[in-house]
Amino acid sequence: MLRTVICDLARLRLSGSTASSAAVVVTQVREKGHLSRPRLRNPYWFIRPQRSQTDDLVTGENRSFIKEVIHDTYGVPALIKGVQTYEQRQLIKTPQASATEDAQPWTPNVRRCGLIARKIGQYPLWLKNGERVRTTLLQVVDNHVVKYIPPEEYRPAQQPDVKHLHRYGCLVVGAESTNPALLTKEYCGLFKDSGVMPTKNLARFIVSPQAALAPGTPLNVGHFRVGDFVDVRGKTVDHGFQGVVKRHGFKGMPASHGVTKTHRRPGNIGGGGEKGRVWPGTKMPGHMGNRWRIIKGLRIWRVNTKYNVMWVQGSSVPGSTNGLVYIYDTILPLRRPQLAPPFPTLYDNDAKEQLPEDIWHEQVHNFNEESITYKPE
Repeated sequence: MLRTVICDLARLRLSGSTASSAAVVVTQVREKGHLSRPRLRNPYWFIRPQRSQTDDLVTGENRSFIKEVIHDTYGVPALIKGVQTYEQRQLIKTPQASATEDAQPWTPNVRRCGLIARKIGQYPLWLKNGERVRTTLLQVVDNHVVKYIPPEEYRPAQQPDVKHLHRYGCLVVGAESTNPALLTKEYCGLFKDSGVMPTKNLARFIVSPQAALAPGTPLNVGHFRVGDFVDVRGKTVDHGFQGVVKRHGFKGMPASHGVTKTHRRPGNIGGGGEKGRVWPGTKMPGHMGNRWRIIKGLRIWRVNTKYNVMWVQGSSVPGSTNGLVYIYDTILPLRRPQLAPPFPTLYDNDAKEQLPEDIWHEQVHNFNEESITYKPE
């Protein structure tokens, strides 16, 4: 953050005259190191989500009354699609039928909404030719649209790296409903006009105006199709301050033969002579992890609609197990969908009628089917 230094000048006594006090404003410019440092705290303009757990002198009868009001308004706690959440009785019913009638046709340049998911583990799959594929399991956890900001009103505090940002709007999506009695009044006010129960996690997705969704619309794993490519954004595991061996994979020095206390040291970091300095970008010890990273172009090999789980390509999805990730359509030009995906999304009523419980890619071997067949001679 820019720091302003105000220096008060002392009164100067000149011959026959006096000078009044003056103030000089000196601006100090930040170095480029702040761009790569991990952010350990939220910005000051964030609304504090959870209230302080103090004894508010509420009697037991009042606590039971508050629970009854919450359950009557939003529903009772339940296990929905494998996630501990609430029944999500929407206070504002979204007209899904009219939304599908007024929807505009999909084009390849349209930006759709994304999903909030949790990385729940890794699992291998086998293709029909015998090839083994490593996949990561991502579970879409109770996503609902909270708010839509049109392009003329979207003014982000931090400008994202998106061309022609003035053409796009913003969708706020929430995940994992929680008890509103544990949250602050200001945070619950964000969900006032959506008809959705307050959620633990919020995310913003830049979307085209024709891909806008009404507040309260549920989002499920049917938002993507098997075989499509997605980009996954997550925060890497925080390892703290680490040396070059763990951070960059250096080999280190020999264990013996005259080596003294330089077994895991980086060694020479720069040349002398005319350019007696360390080059920018030199691999050195420092903070490892806790950075936002995006892995692009991951194919979806399998989808389970019962528990909202998808199997995506690879095992290098950023983040730890049970960590939050954000999924959206890939931006790679050669891997964008050629056929129209569910646009603007796949609603729950359509998912129950169209999608089976398990959907496999045509190249993946389904172990529920017979692998060896016998024919009579």
